[in-house]
Amino acid sequence: LLQMMLYGFNGIYYIIECQYLQLVCSWFYFSVNRLCVTTSKQTGFLCDNRETCIPASEVCDTRQNCANGEDEQEALCSDLPKSLPGHLIFYCKNRRLWIYADKRCNGFNDCGDCSDEIGSPSCPPCGSQSWSCTLVVFHEYCTCIPRSFCRDGIQHCFDWSDEYLCTR
Repeated sequence: LLQMMLYGFNGIYYIIECQYLQLVCSWFYFSVNRLCVTTSKQTGFLCDNRETCIPASEVCDTRQNCANGEDEQEALCSDLPKSLPGHLIFYCKNRRLWIYADKRCNGFNDCGDCSDEIGSPSCPPCGSQSWSCTLVVFHEYCTCIPRSFCRDGIQHCFDWSDEYLCTR
């Protein structure tokens, strides 16, 4: 038995119970708009109370972050990433890899090939605590390094600007 709670137009919650038509029930579940923006301006998942917006990466993390546990429901978490609404995921350049949408443009190389940090106007430029350069090797960072890496005797930038131009 699959039980889902849907938010109605008149503000009333409706419970749908399905035994054999789980695909139909899943469609109804995802038809509810759960896209929201968190207080930290990240892509989020709107909980049933229509007030709580959790970061995308807190969906299907085995911890109930929404009061009713809707962020951990089987219909949502059974076949990641296919079972997630599209707004919660970002596919890396290597389409077999994906990350949660709130991990995109966060300054870290979450995809492993920097496709989550490079080539999008939505990714912010380096902040004042970072140095912008073309990195020698993409490990943790892609286009910006922490200023604490400047003048540390290790080449991080292809042009050596982290050792000769950058200041802490």
